[in-house]
Amino acid sequence: MRDYKIKINGNDYQVAIKEAEGNLAEVEVNGTRYSVEIERPVAQVKTPKLVQVAAVPSADSHQAVAKTSAPGSASAVKSPLPGVILDVYVKEGEAVTLGQKLVMLEAMKMENSIEADRAGKVTAVKVKKGDSVLEGAELVTIS
Repeated sequence: MRDYKIKINGNDYQVAIKEAEGNLAEVEVNGTRYSVEIERPVAQVKTPKLVQVAAVPSADSHQAVAKTSAPGSASAVKSPLPGVILDVYVKEGEAVTLGQKLVMLEAMKMENSIEADRAGKVTAVKVKKGDSVLEGAELVTIS
């Protein structure tokens, strides 16, 4: 059936598998025949393992863009997709926490919750309910 050249502890062996049925095989090692029992490893699942990464609140339009800015400076929360503003949950002057829902955006017939990427005070709300926005449009400014 198959011939192999195997090196074990520096010694060369010619191994030929003559017959194999189930977990039993007839092999020939350097001209000597042996009956061996094959221990079959557990077959690995071919389905890829899905790993869910912890969600980081973000409204940046591109992952390469920094998600936060230096403390004390103003940071604009931007629209990740073009869409329509369904609701605005914050007002100018309101204090917000990291991950707090700011705006509900409808994009591609799905509702997307836009959350604060940092804690701070809302210095400007640049959209209102019903507004159409493009990807990257500033929605709320947090200082």
